[in-house]
Amino acid sequence: MIKTFVAALAVSLIGPVAALAQSCSVDRVDIRQNGVVASFAVEIADDFEERSRGLMFVESIPQFSGMLFLYQDGPRRRSFWMRNTLIPLDMLFISETGEVRDIHENAVPLDETPIPSETDDIVAVLEINGGLSAMLRFEPGAEIRHPAFNGPDAVWACD
Repeated sequence: MIKTFVAALAVSLIGPVAALAQSCSVDRVDIRQNGVVASFAVEIADDFEERSRGLMFVESIPQFSGMLFLYQDGPRRRSFWMRNTLIPLDMLFISETGEVRDIHENAVPLDETPIPSETDDIVAVLEINGGLSAMLRFEPGAEIRHPAFNGPDAVWACD
């Protein structure tokens, strides 16, 4: 029942997230944990400028959408802050195998306190609406499915 609801809601929200993207940089990310899959439409931030801007000044995002920050400089500890970010966010810190290593829930809007990963093997960070991780019962160990972690067979990005 929950699987069907999450899938239907995610599919209905993929269209509105296109407004977040400045180009065709919207991808799909699946998060799997305990037999449940949640799909998110995400904007990709994979260069310095995009990662620096992040979700600053964005007033809202659809429930099953977010931003996936990808780093090409190898695994390391990552740190974020909420400067000029107007909405609470959950941050999922992801290893190169696509495993969620740690989660920071409900980052406070406009707070400039650093939010570091707990581990030094992080190559990506997924930001979603604050409180959604708890609602969907995401925990460290969840699996992220996206081409950045699973190769070309997992591509759902716009062509």
